[in-house]
Amino acid sequence: MTVLVKVAHVRLCHSRMLFVRAYPRETQEMVFDAHDRAFALFKGTCSRGIYDNMKTAVETIFVGKDRRYNRRFLQMCSHYLVDPVACTPASGWEKGQVENQVGLVRERFFTPRLRFKKLDELNAWLLDKCIAYAKAHRHPELSDQTIWDVFEAERPKLVPYAGRFDGSHAGRHRSPKPAWCASTITNTRSQPAPSDVRSRFKPMPTVSSSVRMDGSLRSIRGRSDAATTYDPWHYVPVLARKPALRNGAPFKDWCCRPRSNGSGVGRQHRRRQSTDGRHPQCGAD
Repeated sequence: MTVLVKVAHVRLCHSRMLFVRAYPRETQEMVFDAHDRAFALFKGTCSRGIYDNMKTAVETIFVGKDRRYNRRFLQMCSHYLVDPVACTPASGWEKGQVENQVGLVRERFFTPRLRFKKLDELNAWLLDKCIAYAKAHRHPELSDQTIWDVFEAERPKLVPYAGRFDGSHAGRHRSPKPAWCASTITNTRSQPAPSDVRSRFKPMPTVSSSVRMDGSLRSIRGRSDAATTYDPWHYVPVLARKPALRNGAPFKDWCCRPRSNGSGVGRQHRRRQSTDGRHPQCGAD
């Protein structure tokens, strides 16, 4: 299956050291994670960052260079001690190094079309390609040195790496009624809550891939890079109140597997399976 990915680009202006990483979608968590992984590779951060006017960073554009930055984006910059500077709209030459890097990476790294089973495999390969490219190519201004050589000399002058920035934000969320969706998380995707917490407030630090409730993680609805999978057992208690729950999505193509707690449905499953040897829902031999 062909999957469209979004690629984050980071570049050190002096050494031209590059960093690229692919993500399934463009979110603020993508911005935070890309910064952290790039600075971890560089073993330091730069004192000034040049950014496009992306909505994950800039909320309002005023005259000249004045901007109203996103609050959490400013928190990230403060954590890494980076002074953000936004480019003038429609002025790509102000960040020409990154614009050139986008074309270079598209041509040299992503042509021909890459094939990987997992996104982590792609990102590991991209990291190796970035380092190999830096070691193999000469610096455009210091032609007697490679990009990697200049980068190694630049490393001690970088701002010390302060560790990962925690981009999650905590809030008190109330499970709506009926209780199959507890919170809209920061990448605009929702996660369902266990039925026993309906109409109760919970402190929930919301992050890009999970919802934390009372210190425990409950994975009810799983997401891959291109699909959504459900745990139908979670939705059984609310069927009596809402028979048309999610238009039946949790139960489409569901092969009913018995729970280990000896539920009535599980006992019925085992009884029917013992009589005809087939799966009661799937009807498969």
